[in-house]
Amino acid sequence: MKRIRYSKYVPDPAGEMSLEDLLSALSDYLLQSGFQDSMWYEMPEGEHTLEELRRAIENALLNGEMFDENLREQIEHMMADGKLDELIEQLIERMQQEDYVSIDRPWEAEPHDPSRRSSVGGQTGEAQQAKFEITDKSLDFLGFKALRNLLGSLGKSSFGRHDTRDLATGIETSGSAKTYEFGDTLNLDITATLSSAIQREGLTLPLNIEYSDLQVHQCEYQSSCATVLMLDCSHSMILYGEDRFTPAKKVAMALSHLIRTQYPGDSLSLVLFHDSAEEIPLTQLARVKVGPYYTNTREGLRLAQRILQRQRKDMKQIVMITDGKPSALTLEDGRIYKNAFGLDPLVVSQTLEEVSKCKRAGVLINTFMLASDYGLVQFVQKVTEMCRGKAYFTTPYTLGQYLLMDYMSRKTKTIH
Repeated sequence: MKRIRYSKYVPDPAGEMSLEDLLSALSDYLLQSGFQDSMWYEMPEGEHTLEELRRAIENALLNGEMFDENLREQIEHMMADGKLDELIEQLIERMQQEDYVSIDRPWEAEPHDPSRRSSVGGQTGEAQQAKFEITDKSLDFLGFKALRNLLGSLGKSSFGRHDTRDLATGIETSGSAKTYEFGDTLNLDITATLSSAIQREGLTLPLNIEYSDLQVHQCEYQSSCATVLMLDCSHSMILYGEDRFTPAKKVAMALSHLIRTQYPGDSLSLVLFHDSAEEIPLTQLARVKVGPYYTNTREGLRLAQRILQRQRKDMKQIVMITDGKPSALTLEDGRIYKNAFGLDPLVVSQTLEEVSKCKRAGVLINTFMLASDYGLVQFVQKVTEMCRGKAYFTTPYTLGQYLLMDYMSRKTKTIH
């Protein structure tokens, strides 16, 4: 006779644990900007070692704020039994299998190279050289998480598209009918069309409908917007005992997720400005760190304008997040002029000239200041006066709320 033996179910923490909860717990580590690294200027950009990931997961497991009580008890038992390292390896394997991280183990390509297995400082060369990167799937989730947290504090949950004061023909009806003209969306208002024909010919059968009888529904015309997000990645963004760059990166990821999911007709580009300026894909944002740079605001504005010129959108705007006044300028011969002391007349005049070009091109500039430096406030006030933009004094903790509130308010009115 076949027998079945039942025993108590013992859950496997590595299989039961939600990787999304784990990723949320690791978000500060994955998006770090160099604030915690004493030797940040010597670290290669965008690279993390596998050993660092192990330590970050261990800290997340020991803190246990993202996990339920039963899971925390299991983790404590495994730590007491000396099995925590095994759990961490299983979690890393799951993260790789489910495409949350990609791991580069150089010795796998050259397994017979003895130099990669030499012992240095008590660790093998394997552990020292293994690198990992977070994938686009992780970046998308972190953007969604940041957006949900920011909108939760605002009390909002969903949004429409760019509403304006103008009317157009379309599928969604929100206005009175109008006579059909060539080029209109043929969304016929049947009642108005028949009424027009009856008024002209009376109640006769068959009813002859002419071109002039055609009436179409009107809906609110919804515009599109091209946005360039300018992020200051100069040295001051991690100085003075405060990390200002990591919150700015989280807001950029949240804004990207918002535009992609709620405003598919919009475009968002990312520009980093420091000694010079460069456009980077949004997928690379999490890997960016600050550096020993000055603040070349003019070069950032020039690059942003070139990007916006390629976009055929109704509205164009630059969102600039910075914590310092302009302190660098690219000269005609390519050299970079730097002066971090006060408001340099040459730097300020050239930067304001670029702001004037933005105004003539119809580009809005909205500035979010992460510091209240006197020189920065003076400069931003001039930019606001020249370019019809807005300026916000904010902190790394309220930056996301102010930025998203301003972006969404632009969807409910037309900017003239």
